[in-house]
Amino acid sequence: MSNRFDKPTPGFLDLAIEGGKKAKTFLDDVDQVIDWRPIERLLKKKLRRNRDAAGNPAYPALAMFKVLLLQRWYNLSDQGMDDALADRISFRRFTGMSFSYDTPDSTTICRFRNHLLERGLDQKLFDMLGRQLEAHELIVKQGVIVDASIVESSRRPRKTQTVEKMEGEDGEYEVNTTYSNDLDAKWTVKAKKLYYGYKLHMSTDAEHGFILGGHVTAANRADTKELMEVVEESKTPKGSMVMADKGYASRDNRCDLEENHITDGIMYKATRGRKLTEAEKLMNRVISGIRGKVERAFGTLKKDYGFQRTRYLGIAKVKMEFLLNAMAFNLKKAALMLE
Repeated sequence: MSNRFDKPTPGFLDLAIEGGKKAKTFLDDVDQVIDWRPIERLLKKKLRRNRDAAGNPAYPALAMFKVLLLQRWYNLSDQGMDDALADRISFRRFTGMSFSYDTPDSTTICRFRNHLLERGLDQKLFDMLGRQLEAHELIVKQGVIVDASIVESSRRPRKTQTVEKMEGEDGEYEVNTTYSNDLDAKWTVKAKKLYYGYKLHMSTDAEHGFILGGHVTAANRADTKELMEVVEESKTPKGSMVMADKGYASRDNRCDLEENHITDGIMYKATRGRKLTEAEKLMNRVISGIRGKVERAFGTLKKDYGFQRTRYLGIAKVKMEFLLNAMAFNLKKAALMLE
């Protein structure tokens, strides 16, 4: 007898849908781009879950991972994903979930996502999918563009003060001020506007604009200090060029790129008493034109994937949110390119 952990035997409704005319979506193209077998092996090896928290047979790990991707593509909450799985034929077909069985509820989806984070699988999955796209020669790392963007916290900052009496001090008190229960989020100012949240440091390839890597810091972290970490996360090969705006212009960054045998594509910044040369102005114009790819990637993550504001709390969970968004972004871009 089949259960949710095994691949279910198709029911009557499954067979009827399979035999009917299919409305093709980009999800079908994603299945053509990616070989899911190594992803499935990794998930089975690392998760090893035969039962869910209630003692019922667990949903297949690959199906649950695909559920998380669907969430990103359609910008759905856990509850919204629960509702959509109940009646979306394309979702069932993509995940392989039979109409003969119940779909995972919002709690199960949340729990699975936390399992990925606890085992560090979010980064591993991103890297595995990236290698497949490189093998298809879709990702080309001869040029890497680095930039940063603010992502606001999901928590509204609300000032709270607590007063505690200090030990060993007669009559002395200490006042502690917090702004929300999102303790990793911080304030920053951009274009004379206050923001409370995080900063996403990210890179794309200069050829097609696929997301290569990135990480999350508090919003008040300076861009210039994060360049080389992004370069390392992107697995930037020697001999390639890293392009970035004037916010990354520093002697340390230029020296670090040179030491790693990476071509310096950081825009030049005029300083007091030193104007830019014509060659430097020309270089800035060239880099500025190419940098549009990373800016468009940020725009898509925020507008289409809802990442202008975080869903979760804390740097670790916000980075996982970014990586899930990045995987969904790359897979959809690849599918549309190969149509």
